[in-house]
Amino acid sequence: MLVNELSGGSKAHWLARAFSEAFLVRSVANEVVEEVPLAAIIERLVGALEQARGSLSQLADDPTAPSPTPPRPRRFEFVHDKALRPFLEQALVDAQTELEQERFAESLLTTCGILEAVITDALEHAGQHAHEWSFEERIEAAERAGLIRGGCARLPPIARGYRELLDTDGQPRGDVTVTARDARVAGQVLQVVMRDLDPGR
Repeated sequence: MLVNELSGGSKAHWLARAFSEAFLVRSVANEVVEEVPLAAIIERLVGALEQARGSLSQLADDPTAPSPTPPRPRRFEFVHDKALRPFLEQALVDAQTELEQERFAESLLTTCGILEAVITDALEHAGQHAHEWSFEERIEAAERAGLIRGGCARLPPIARGYRELLDTDGQPRGDVTVTARDARVAGQVLQVVMRDLDPGR
């Protein structure tokens, strides 16, 4: 059946077309009929619905059918730079994965990078040019401007100086120890700051 050839967006497109065509009745000569009896329109709509129901039922019964792709999370809709949002989403996933894999230094660095990015975005949108400032200066400026509250006070010292943890290749320095608690607290602070910047979350 047709449903075997459809997935995701193509299935939605097909259903939309079926409903559109229900209202476009043609004569035997394949010309559009401008005035169509209501009963004919209803009959075609019911037919489209029956076809859709049959297709969906077959999809549900088919164990080989691909599962629908879950919608991507949209946790960074508050970020004004739209081009930055997908990178932040991926970085947040990476930070959690690194934490679960006990790669605490990488997790802390990724989390602090996200934190600095969202604070900088908020400052820039507020008209402050923060790109030459340190991480600490950006936090203080965002607090003074009322963009964030005092959640960053919980950041461990190693997180506040996270830029210094990188070697010349951009990798965590081997002489630095980051604990599980350091990485987890940084993640918790990030969640607090995200709520500050997006009160509707």
